[in-house]
Amino acid sequence: MTTLDLQYDTPANPGNLTDDPRQRAPLVTGDNDFTSVTNKVARLAEKWPDLWWWVAFFIALNLFGLLQVLIGYLVLTGVGVWGNNQPVSWGFPIINFVFWVGIGHAGTLISAILYLFRQNWRTGINRFAEAMTIFAVMCAGMFPGIHVGRPWLAYWLFPIPNQMDAWPQFRSPLLWDVFAVGTYATVSLLFWYVGMVPDLATLRDRATNRLSQIAYGILSLGWCGSSRHWHRFERAYLILAALATPLVLSVHSVVSFDFAVAQLPGWHSTIFPPYFVAGAIYGGFAMVITLAVPARKLFGLEEIITERHIDNACRVMLGTGMIVFYAYSTEFFIAWYSGEHYERFVFLNRATGPYAWAFWTMIFCNLIGPQVLWFRQARHHWLGVMFAAMCVNVGMWFERFVIVITSLHRDFLPSSWAMFHPTWVDLGMLAGSFGLFFTFFLLFCKFLPVIAMAEVKTVMPQAHAHSGEHGEALPGEDAADYRPDPHWVERR
Repeated sequence: MTTLDLQYDTPANPGNLTDDPRQRAPLVTGDNDFTSVTNKVARLAEKWPDLWWWVAFFIALNLFGLLQVLIGYLVLTGVGVWGNNQPVSWGFPIINFVFWVGIGHAGTLISAILYLFRQNWRTGINRFAEAMTIFAVMCAGMFPGIHVGRPWLAYWLFPIPNQMDAWPQFRSPLLWDVFAVGTYATVSLLFWYVGMVPDLATLRDRATNRLSQIAYGILSLGWCGSSRHWHRFERAYLILAALATPLVLSVHSVVSFDFAVAQLPGWHSTIFPPYFVAGAIYGGFAMVITLAVPARKLFGLEEIITERHIDNACRVMLGTGMIVFYAYSTEFFIAWYSGEHYERFVFLNRATGPYAWAFWTMIFCNLIGPQVLWFRQARHHWLGVMFAAMCVNVGMWFERFVIVITSLHRDFLPSSWAMFHPTWVDLGMLAGSFGLFFTFFLLFCKFLPVIAMAEVKTVMPQAHAHSGEHGEALPGEDAADYRPDPHWVERR
């Protein structure tokens, strides 16, 4: 096996994806070895942040502060500060909740499902996606808590003893959300943290000040890189990946039940669970691309997050976009073919009613704009990639707006129709949720390894060049940077 065979994905390489010469793009480019990868990633946590980081953090922190002020104003004043009314009792809080839950889905897909299918191209972007999942779920979980009207009584949603001996209504899909999103957040957090343990140990060993040594030392759980540690790590990571995989399908399916089990035209549909899951992965990959493309340039990681990673993410986004397009078409076909008057009215109202502007914005952003990704030149140019990703980010939010608002504002009785107009508090909380997301994401970029160094090294040529029976490091290589072959560990 030649160095060229190892550098590129071919049938001789266990990580091959295709035999098409155009797709034999390296996963790690340049003259990188294990030590250089460690230096490039670890220095991001060791050096003083650049000016752009401080500017972005200042903006995000201010938006986060605005969110906290608005939540305090909401608690002191009441939910009347929102634009919610009757019949639109679900407004921006539920729209934002479903949007942020969807954003978190790509993280688990990249980390768990692609790991189980041994798709090595995930290694460059999986840490971004996992962190994005945690912070998106934080944003999502906040909105149902404040939407209940009396957030200090939100603990009633949990089946715990209380002074009233009252138990939650287990037949309510809103309670299902509590369990689904809570489980998803717990497993995703464990999966993210366990995957970082070897990299945290690397930062611990490189730390030069006492505080960093203590902090990274505690987080790395005494990791020393022994064969036994790697063996336990591989098993734990595999088990968590297997546990997280069903959650990709279950969590947003449960979220879709908030709508699908209601006897309301536009919501009462059996297509909602797969439709919501595909849309969540679609929007999640768009956010991964939105974060990864600027980060690879600003952090100087072009040789680790390569065009191959961005190209494959675009392909997944394009595929799930086609599923979303099919779901839109099926919704309109069902409304027409059923002959049900109210269903037909809802979809006609969406396309031609007072919120038609939101509907056609959704159609353009989700179905028309991303079609540029069919062209290879667009997938390999940052402008084309960012245009498609930003279209999807906007379009998926408007999709939730259309589903929630247009199905509620005109119900069965024209006498109860009412328009929904968001207030400045609604808009401020939407902006503040992005502030919360980016505040924690920027802190993650500064203090934690943004790239899974241990996993990136497994797809480099040096990882396959260790031909010794016991997997020892080659002469001249740093043993601390070498990850033993897990198959040898299992045989031993």
